[in-house]
Amino acid sequence: MYRSQSALTESETSTAASTGRRIVVVTAGGDNPNILINALAARFPDIVVLQEQPESKALFVRRRARKLGWATALGQLAMMIASRFRKRLTRRRAAEILRSYGVSVDKPPSIPVHQIASINDAEGRARLTALQPAVVFLVSCRMLKPATLATIPCPVLNFHAGINPQYRGLMGGYWALVGNDLENFGATVHLVDEGVDTGRILYQSRQIPSRADTIHTYPLLQTAASTDIAIRAVEDALAGYLRPFDIAAPSRQWYHPPVWAWLWNGLRRGIW
Repeated sequence: MYRSQSALTESETSTAASTGRRIVVVTAGGDNPNILINALAARFPDIVVLQEQPESKALFVRRRARKLGWATALGQLAMMIASRFRKRLTRRRAAEILRSYGVSVDKPPSIPVHQIASINDAEGRARLTALQPAVVFLVSCRMLKPATLATIPCPVLNFHAGINPQYRGLMGGYWALVGNDLENFGATVHLVDEGVDTGRILYQSRQIPSRADTIHTYPLLQTAASTDIAIRAVEDALAGYLRPFDIAAPSRQWYHPPVWAWLWNGLRRGIW
């Protein structure tokens, strides 16, 4: 497992000051972030992880209800619960994806991990500042609040399992398939601003899912196939040679499908 720590060591802070090439990954943890952490660690010698505590389902539902209404929020929660019964059917496909792209979800033992409640609270910001990062890389974590973003003097990058700006937010691959937009099934690495996946784009990759893929394996495929663009974006940031660009396309933020939409698309169209 990761080398978990509760406080920064003197050697870690001094190393950051001397190399000036530290990458700090902020994540809530999980298989997909582990793929990218492993890939970055294989390329860069100085990686530290700040791992947030996952948000509770109650908080998730309340926040969605404020945005979308209680019916949709509860429908999304029901989908997340119901889809777990299908997740066991995707284990073979998940293993196939990992083998195909030569990636691993195992936690590398040499990478230090600091547990934090949230990157947006005082402790989280203090930990990040003390690490003196040259690049901050976000993957599956809370959205940075403006006050947090303002304290970070280095480039902040985000990995998004979706093609921006058309599929911002959640389940970008799933919604691309639902919208008959296979050519925009993919992933994006972008700069972070105050919006939801609205920062300028650095790199994108595209994949073709198999019929065995589902809402559980779409993000795994998008992530496993995109380690190269994550590495290239960090390399550019360390070299001071970021080349962000914009895409003239409709911009929309997406969420989890409610259970009735998920069932309809699965039963009628085979998009699970």
